Amino acid sequence: MSTTSKRMVLAEGQEISYVLERKQVKNLNLRIRKDGRVFVSASDAVPFEEVDEFVCNKASYILDAVKRFNEMALYKPQPKQYVSGETFYLQGRGLRLQVSQATKDSISSDGVYIYLKVKDVNDFEKKRRIVTRFLDQECKTAFSEVMEDLYPLVKKYGIEKPTLRIRDMETRWGSCLTKKRIITLNKRLLESPRNCIEYVVMHELCHLIHPNHSKQFYSFLTMLMPDWKERKVYLDKSAAYWL
Repeated sequence: MSTTSKRMVLAEGQEISYVLERKQVKNLNLRIRKDGRVFVSASDAVPFEEVDEFVCNKASYILDAVKRFNEMALYKPQPKQYVSGETFYLQGRGLRLQVSQATKDSISSDGVYIYLKVKDVNDFEKKRRIVTRFLDQECKTAFSEVMEDLYPLVKKYGIEKPTLRIRDMETRWGSCLTKKRIITLNKRLLESPRNCIEYVVMHELCHLIHPNHSKQFYSFLTMLMPDWKERKVYLDKSAAYWL
């Protein structure tokens, strides 16, 4: 059973508060969440003084990470109002929304604009539902196409084609249930360029063969997608603006 306690250390002239989680773990583990909260997990056998020293040694990294998350929060997009002029990103391209009144609700896109026609231009909830359905369908189309393109690369290793699921995910781009052969992708991945979507899909496909993050897993990923690191770096940077 795990327990938690709040602690504080002074390092590099600043106070660093963190939550200590006592768990059955072999090593000291550090996690920093997007809201700037710092968590350290350690076994009961590790003295408080040793945990504090660990945090002090990681002070530069912690302070830099917290600063970066704070800066990301400043540029985080405001909630959509579904009015003309707003931009929606589809596979790395910004599409401008145009809202107009019509006798019948509809939505379409020409690759530059998203045309939303509604009976009542002031009905926020109706506009939100229509745009959400449109984006969900774009997700299904785009992610399915990438899956169809990449699956043959792992099929020859005796892997059955996985089931693709799409949903909102808070902290992950994708996940893989290896035994059930289910790959789940984050809806927000649609905003990223296609090569980034390909990286996430390939990453999860590789888990069907290596259900871990071992050296063998990364060697296999590198063999199938030699430039995956560059794609991942771009994806992580994009997240600062789109997530």
